[in-house]
Amino acid sequence: MRSCGDKRYPVLLIGESLRLNCAGKWGEAMLVTSVVAPMFATNCWVIAAGPGQECIIVDPGMPDISHEVSALISEHGLKPVAALITHGHLDHTFSVKPLADGYGISSYIHTEDRDLLLKPQGAHGAEFIATLDAMTFEEPNEVKNLRHGDQIDLLDMKITAIHSPGHTRGSVMFTINDELLITGDVLFAGSIGRTDLPSGSHEAMQKTLKTRVLPLSDDLRVLPGHGPETTIKFERKNNPYLKELRP
Repeated sequence: MRSCGDKRYPVLLIGESLRLNCAGKWGEAMLVTSVVAPMFATNCWVIAAGPGQECIIVDPGMPDISHEVSALISEHGLKPVAALITHGHLDHTFSVKPLADGYGISSYIHTEDRDLLLKPQGAHGAEFIATLDAMTFEEPNEVKNLRHGDQIDLLDMKITAIHSPGHTRGSVMFTINDELLITGDVLFAGSIGRTDLPSGSHEAMQKTLKTRVLPLSDDLRVLPGHGPETTIKFERKNNPYLKELRP
């Protein structure tokens, strides 16, 4: 564990020594690190080919954790090139504008959830909405829409968006180099995301799990929106929500 002020976050090196990147060249182990946002303990992932390299920021949550994320980026000498958003809930988007605009980078979100950047009340429960009072929201300066199967050319890596509705209509997962799977609130260690909030759907989640998650490679390391990392192999064997869908 590393510290960032009073925050603590794990630093994970994917692969013990060398890895074969998507261009077929040997490189250093991938750097995967995170800041856990206080509200709902959301994982904000920062991923790079290695220290001192370009990086992506995933799901910077709430309250504003831009200072903590920037400190982490500085510690490793990284240069942000994009912000990826798995879905439009505020605990995954609250800090994206200060970070994206501050670094002058694009933010990527599925077209079905883009409206939540301006009107997040549309996908939250009444109790949570009441805590927002008269807050207003703005999109980052540069937002790019995603659709299923879109590939994002960043970091000399193969990043693919997988539309995975159920938690929200526009939820997406991202694969990186066929090594990592960023799942947002689709899949957790031992569980899945809730489907009872506005724009959520139990039926859509069941279809996502059956057609998007179960066909994935066992070798993928899963970086979820909340809680510890896991693997597809472990979840296929142990996650009750996946086990009930297996033939």
